[in-house]
Amino acid sequence: MYEALSLYIDGEFVDGGLRSSQVVTNPSTLETLAHLPHANEVDIDRAIAAAHRAFESWRQTSPVDRASILRNVATRIRNDIDTIARNITLDQGKPLAEAKVEVLACAEHVDWHAEESRRIYGRVIPARHSSIRQIVVHEPVGVCAAFTPWNFPFNQAIRKVAAALGAGCTLILKGPEESPSAVMAIARLFHDAGLPKGCLNIVWGKPAEISHRLITSPIVRKISFTGSVEVGKQLAALAGSHMKRVTMELGGHAPVLVFDDSDVPRAAKMLAKLKVLNAGQACVSPTRFFVQEGAYDDFVSIFRDTLASVKVDDGLQADVTMGPVANERGGAACSDRVPRFLSGIVGAIKLPILSLAAWRSMLHPASDRPASNEADSGYTSSGNCRLSDARGLPSRTLSNKPLHI
Repeated sequence: MYEALSLYIDGEFVDGGLRSSQVVTNPSTLETLAHLPHANEVDIDRAIAAAHRAFESWRQTSPVDRASILRNVATRIRNDIDTIARNITLDQGKPLAEAKVEVLACAEHVDWHAEESRRIYGRVIPARHSSIRQIVVHEPVGVCAAFTPWNFPFNQAIRKVAAALGAGCTLILKGPEESPSAVMAIARLFHDAGLPKGCLNIVWGKPAEISHRLITSPIVRKISFTGSVEVGKQLAALAGSHMKRVTMELGGHAPVLVFDDSDVPRAAKMLAKLKVLNAGQACVSPTRFFVQEGAYDDFVSIFRDTLASVKVDDGLQADVTMGPVANERGGAACSDRVPRFLSGIVGAIKLPILSLAAWRSMLHPASDRPASNEADSGYTSSGNCRLSDARGLPSRTLSNKPLHI
């Protein structure tokens, strides 16, 4: 059964009631999974107050005790991996095997932070005078606000939660509304592990409204955001105007370089598999390839064959290697390229029989050529739907002439 959705404030799971809500759908079938309640201003203020109240006692908790709760959560993750992963596949779309890898790796993240929480060492600094003793003691910064994306919903959230709690901070987390089950599972795991109330709070709603209320609150001392560069700039500017500490993990668009003397078959297979990871919705998904002339034909041939073997379908089906794009925005961003996908170098494609709307989210991986010199402005760090090569473009082709970097 799909995860029960609610707010999580001051140790309580708060149902929707009369609050506004949004529908959570399965991107593979477009079936409704649940309704997600949105936090109102009173809810957000309650979460801030709860985190502030809990911080006064949590910061005094022994690192050994904090580590014990984190290790408890790590064990619960391993025991509940099948349920958590299945729900991620239901609301995010990635194949079940990928979801299980994501969840299992997160248990290691939590174990690591459990151990690091016991190693928050200080320093003794030599002084100019023997009567002076200078030491550095690290203290938790206070109440933190975290914002996490939908492409790796469990991974991105658990890393922020475990790090903050392990350091002695309390946290208000706004997870991804379109793929909320992973963050709800995190709330349940910490609740069942005995985390004191108020230390972790979960809110949902309109991102701009929640981020503004959290960042501008004088109680919130630290901001952590993972997402697009565009949104990151806006949040950094808002945080800067209030002198808040900010940690940003934003997208990139770095190219792949393939040289003649590399292991071309291995590189082509590895990069093709990386390209379809999470349907290309990853900041590390390669989108631009610069291939030296001598390796080009072999690279494209092997890359094409690897892509052609990809099985695209509902992530819960057996042997599926790529699921749908996670939301309607992703499908819309790629829909204008479908004709080129259909006639791309991959050749014939096999897609499941779905409704037209669901079919749009089931885009088979394909390659276009030639590519423009500029990255498509419609692509984000977690929504790369096209692969381009650079053959035929003199400014982009890697020749056998010496390269100066």
